[in-house]
Amino acid sequence: MPKRVGMEVSIAVSETVGMCNADVVAAYPITPQTHIVEHLADMVANGELDAEFIPVESEHSAMSACLGSAAAGARTFTATAGQGLELMHEVLYVASSMQLPIVMAVANRALSGPLSVWGDHSDVMAVRDTGWIQIFTENGQEAIDQIICAFRIAEDRRVLLPVMVHIDGFYLTHMIEPMLLPDKEQVEKYLPPNDYPLPLWPDKPVAMGDFAPPIIFSETKKAQEMTLRATKGPILEHWAEFGKQFGRYYHPVETYNCENAKTFLFTIGSFTETAMTAVDELKKKGQDIGLVRIRLWRPFPFEELREALKDAETLVVLDRAISFGYSGPVCSELRSALYGQPKRPKIANIVSGLGGRDITVQGFTDIINRGIEIARSGSEEEFEFYGVRG
Repeated sequence: MPKRVGMEVSIAVSETVGMCNADVVAAYPITPQTHIVEHLADMVANGELDAEFIPVESEHSAMSACLGSAAAGARTFTATAGQGLELMHEVLYVASSMQLPIVMAVANRALSGPLSVWGDHSDVMAVRDTGWIQIFTENGQEAIDQIICAFRIAEDRRVLLPVMVHIDGFYLTHMIEPMLLPDKEQVEKYLPPNDYPLPLWPDKPVAMGDFAPPIIFSETKKAQEMTLRATKGPILEHWAEFGKQFGRYYHPVETYNCENAKTFLFTIGSFTETAMTAVDELKKKGQDIGLVRIRLWRPFPFEELREALKDAETLVVLDRAISFGYSGPVCSELRSALYGQPKRPKIANIVSGLGGRDITVQGFTDIINRGIEIARSGSEEEFEFYGVRG
């Protein structure tokens, strides 16, 4: 039976990886992800987890080691953040194009410069096109649940793609929260042993990551795109099965207080829970404000997003990253996804929460109200900053 615990979210993630019977953990410590792999190293050293822990010299090496272990058929996990994710950037493309079912927790962190160890979404937005399945979490319970689901999704023979689970740095990783920690028997009932179909083995050699001349390169990229898009069905199946067994259900796009709303706030990640409180307070004052958030970032949930926003007249999009010279990256994706729809809301883009700066309940109230003003009267800018001193 699951037990309710008060635990740091990073440690809970490590314990969950242990319950998932990971075979190989290859990792390099970097704030704010360090506690995850540090605790996993302790678990392996103490005999609590029967796995190989590979302490590498860099994040590039960490992902390279993960390629080898996953290709050999081992259940493989790693974790990183910010600059570490950028250092392994080029290897991320190899993992997805070779269809290796690696699971990685990303403790989202701002990118240099200036140097910051604090959290925002700069790192995830920099790797959105690497071909990985990507899932966002809002709290510690979701981090536990999505790590379990990630292994099940990645290793499904209809999928066989790596999965990132995004966990906001510090706001989640270093928080102690009450969580339901499942027991190992529960996890093993949901998560069957890894059965990678084409493992590297001397007696049956296979070719991986071959050189591709121009005459076949486009075809391989089309196949990769079709494979990633086709994963949504299995993802929904595994989330539904997880819900039946554990009682917590997840969806690609999720809504809050949207029944009578015409104005919607769009969020992603842990700040969503604070935003919900602001939505509640505005409703008490007579404003019907709905909240929409994405859980499945890749493959992008076009259909679910359009359904959730079909009645929206005003959409206020919060971004915690900047696409320099353009706008917030989440907003740019929403504009594209909603383009050409029969009923398209007026969209206002607000960028805030960079480099770990907090957004309070009052801050979200201000963001919503400013977004409504922009939608009504327009703005000279493609996006506006909130909470930035002049």
